[in-house]
Amino acid sequence: MSVEADINGLRRVLDELTLSRADLEMQIENLKEELAYLKKNHEEEMTALRGQVGGEISVEMDAAPGIDLTKILADMREQYESLAEKNRRDAEQWFFSKTEELNREGAINTEQLQSGKTEITELRRTIQSLEIDLQSQLSTKAALEGTLADTEARYGTQLAQLQMLITGVEEQLAELRCDMERQNHEYRVLLDVKCRLEQEIATYRRLLEGEDAHMSSHYISQPVKEGPVTTRQIRTIFEEVQDGKVISSREQITQAAH
Repeated sequence: MSVEADINGLRRVLDELTLSRADLEMQIENLKEELAYLKKNHEEEMTALRGQVGGEISVEMDAAPGIDLTKILADMREQYESLAEKNRRDAEQWFFSKTEELNREGAINTEQLQSGKTEITELRRTIQSLEIDLQSQLSTKAALEGTLADTEARYGTQLAQLQMLITGVEEQLAELRCDMERQNHEYRVLLDVKCRLEQEIATYRRLLEGEDAHMSSHYISQPVKEGPVTTRQIRTIFEEVQDGKVISSREQITQAAH
């Protein structure tokens, strides 16, 4: 585009020079016509003056030599032509130098353009590859988001089920605590009853042992009489209880005659 602009500029300069040359040629033609017209008028005036005088008059006068307009015009034309030729040569030389410079610049620009095209092609390929990778990553992201949603839904359901189970277990634990407290209370009551029973049994045992000893001493002091003898068995059970459980049991049988 720069070369074409320079060429158009040179063409305009050449057109201007051509117009200037045509203008100069027209001026030369006008001067020639004016010179011919002046010559014709001069001849007519001389003819008229000769007719008025009516005789032959010999006039001798010293006059300066006339100006040769043809020669002047020829010289001017030669100067203009030489100037136009010089301008044309300068314009051609400038045009050729500019054309050569522009050709060099065009070659450099062509190389740069080719390199730019190659780089653009590589960039387009890179962009396409990146777009493919982006689509792949977006697909992977969508798949992972779907998997995450499914996992969250599944674990949410499982968590709700576990929460329900935990709630049920907590209710069962609360019931077990209530049962344990009730059983503990019953155990304490039974333990108190057992302690009282053991105390009563011990009291009864002491009373029985004391009665047996009294009866034995009474029978020894009296003469033995023959008659029926009866015996009585006393069964004593000893149990060791720990934390509401019987861990050992022992039975003792005693006999008493009376």
